[in-house]
Amino acid sequence: MPFLSYAHILELQQQLEGTRARVICAGSDEYAESIKRWSDTCEKEAGAVVKVTSTSEVSEVIEFARKHRISFVVEAGGHSTTGSSASHGGIVISLSQMRKVLTDPASKTVCVQGGATWQDVNSSTAPYDLVVVGATSSHAGVGGSTLGGGYGWLTGRYGLIIDSLLSAKMVLADGSIVEASETTSPDLFWAVRGAGQAFGVVTELVFRAYDMKHHVFGGALYFTPEKLPKIVDFANEFHRRMDVNSGFMFGFTAPPFMTETAILVVPFYNGTREKAEDFFNPILSASPVAGKADMMSYTRLNAVANIEPSPEGRKNINGTNISLPLDPDFVHDIYNQFDRVMKSCRRVGNSVLMFELLPYTHILEVPLDATACANRGRYYNVGSVFCWQDPDLDHKMLTEQQDIISKIENYGSRDEGENRVAAYANYAGHNISAAKLFGENLERLQQLKRTYDPNNVFRRWHDLLHPRNGSHAG
Repeated sequence: MPFLSYAHILELQQQLEGTRARVICAGSDEYAESIKRWSDTCEKEAGAVVKVTSTSEVSEVIEFARKHRISFVVEAGGHSTTGSSASHGGIVISLSQMRKVLTDPASKTVCVQGGATWQDVNSSTAPYDLVVVGATSSHAGVGGSTLGGGYGWLTGRYGLIIDSLLSAKMVLADGSIVEASETTSPDLFWAVRGAGQAFGVVTELVFRAYDMKHHVFGGALYFTPEKLPKIVDFANEFHRRMDVNSGFMFGFTAPPFMTETAILVVPFYNGTREKAEDFFNPILSASPVAGKADMMSYTRLNAVANIEPSPEGRKNINGTNISLPLDPDFVHDIYNQFDRVMKSCRRVGNSVLMFELLPYTHILEVPLDATACANRGRYYNVGSVFCWQDPDLDHKMLTEQQDIISKIENYGSRDEGENRVAAYANYAGHNISAAKLFGENLERLQQLKRTYDPNNVFRRWHDLLHPRNGSHAG
């Protein structure tokens, strides 16, 4: 599509006159900052960035774009590394000014605007001793992590993030504003819970909240590589116990304070110190060389897995899933491959690969066809963020990352069941088709897509209507 003309920018500004929305274009002091993304690989020169403050403003911008056939994208948390929240020449609808969170302790519900992060949510719920099932890192955007299904530290006890979602307000491709819930537009609500990014702009979400009157146990622990067999043994024991109050992530990274690629362990326990330390005794007694695990507020715990300080430069998210038990030799092979990349490339040490073990008892209690999310099975996610600085490394880093993910995928699918999907949709790049992400739910999603977005406007996340070709920006 053509680059947004100056005449159209003026017309859009005029149409939004009287609202609090701001249209930012090239030449503006805010422009450079407005098009920055978490990954430099996703930075594009937008025709205009519209910082909206309300659902009605989102509707107006979409109607304007539709009328003039102008390409647009939506930026919420901005952590996508597929480029789906950036536009070359089109309009970026930025939800960065829509971060309000309202907690109602009487009904134990939390209303969250579409641009909020989980840190915003935690800050609102904590004074009431309440908590929402949120992502495992607090700097992640609420909208994106929720609409793709959503996993968090409380998933063991309460299921996926979408399993606590009560309603969603959204703007559809024609500019109309709808509320989706079990009682209002239930078919759309079904689709929103697992594939929401493909149906519209979600501007408001309402969640069920849960009591959290006590501290939880957690932290980040770093081990030298010879401890890997012991950690894998514990992972297999963790899987066998399936304690819904627990969570356990382990993997690899190359922090500057260690001379070799480290084994990173992030434990979580929603219980007393005594129970937590007993549960994780094999890990705690393995003598980490750095880091600490302790009792802390859920808000603080939720920030442990943030990639902080957030590194500048280029990043890519990729992932798959895996069944346990794990073979220690296989995990050691993955470590060696990751370690080789860390040693052969400069300034890539912020990269991380994690086996994310969150008990799936309550995930399985929800039938596969009850929501659009098809990532409900007896397996765990494996997520990776590769970070680098040099644009000349783009191809190498993406190839190396995919090689590691493919090796895990081939191992993980050895017991592949009929309904098993390839990956968690929020971790998947555009190289995985929608058919492999949504499985038996894809046909119903396609039918609803033709109803709510017949022109396939929202196709930048995963293209539901062209599943064999992957997803392509339009």
